[in-house]
Amino acid sequence: MQQILVLRDTGLGLQRIAEVLDGGPGPTSTDDEALAEQRRVLLAQRDAIEARIEALERTIEMRREGASTRSDVLLEGFNDRYEEEVVERWGSTAFEASNRWWHGKSLDEQRRWKAETEALLAEWRRLAESGCSPRDESAVRHADAHLAWFATIPGTPAHAGDTDATRAMVHGVADAYELDPAFHRTFGSEHAARFAAVALRARVDED
Repeated sequence: MQQILVLRDTGLGLQRIAEVLDGGPGPTSTDDEALAEQRRVLLAQRDAIEARIEALERTIEMRREGASTRSDVLLEGFNDRYEEEVVERWGSTAFEASNRWWHGKSLDEQRRWKAETEALLAEWRRLAESGCSPRDESAVRHADAHLAWFATIPGTPAHAGDTDATRAMVHGVADAYELDPAFHRTFGSEHAARFAAVALRARVDED
């Protein structure tokens, strides 16, 4: 019973505790693995809470300075809405690294970054509507610019310089660009999103 209480104090669920106790009396490697796993979970939760506290404090500061409440949307992490997918694909460490980077920016820096991102998307729309091929030189150059944009974001394989993982990431992102209506709206049209997806895949597969 004492061991159960100790394990519960760490935040482990009852099912995981049962798995640990199945290992028999006394410390076991299963105990160590469970505790190490729980430590990783708690650290990730702590980082997430700290990021949200920082966002809240920044929102309070903005409101004291008389900033429009509409500007509060800028304080949402740029990938908050895709948290589940990001964590599933690249892990909680990648998600938290990118969110710390985002929430560490000033409001002006966030606005500037979003403006640069809008320009990136607008160029994809222009290229798609121009009738050129996703493999034309202008599309290849813009695919390079998009890959460089990925590399500015901590937590991504591109930022870490991992070529193979970046290729896998780009293929996954390109699939989302093609299939997710939310990205169709982000790009301004389904055609532009699909055009960008084809160009990006082609570019990383050349390397």
